[in-house]
Amino acid sequence: MTKRAELENAYRATSYRVFLPAGSFELRIDAACPALAEWLAGRGETGFAIITACNPGGEKADPGRNAERQSALECDLLEGNYEPYAAENVADSGDWPVEESCFVPDIALEDALALAEDYGQNAIVWGGADGIPRLAWTEDIE
Repeated sequence: MTKRAELENAYRATSYRVFLPAGSFELRIDAACPALAEWLAGRGETGFAIITACNPGGEKADPGRNAERQSALECDLLEGNYEPYAAENVADSGDWPVEESCFVPDIALEDALALAEDYGQNAIVWGGADGIPRLAWTEDIE
């Protein structure tokens, strides 16, 4: 199995929990979330991304270092005039630490990928106004 296939399997075996003013939503790759689509439509948003700075390159990092990196990502988002909301990535297996992440409405895919690449991430979760989360890769991983 290629590294990309292994990573994709891991990302698909993860719940992406987002905490929004309208409530929390548990997202899965390629699975519709009508409540999220409704929230996006109510705000006139055309899309979203879920980005983390934790565990760059898919390698477990020290929790303190992850917290520092995540804080820096949040600052970058705020400085870029984005409105990040709290989120977390939770592996189904329970053998990977819960990763703090940011749900970012109204961010272009290219901008989200550039930020993720700056923080050493292999991929992000990205979706349009339909509220369906999809994987987007920062680079070609074999």
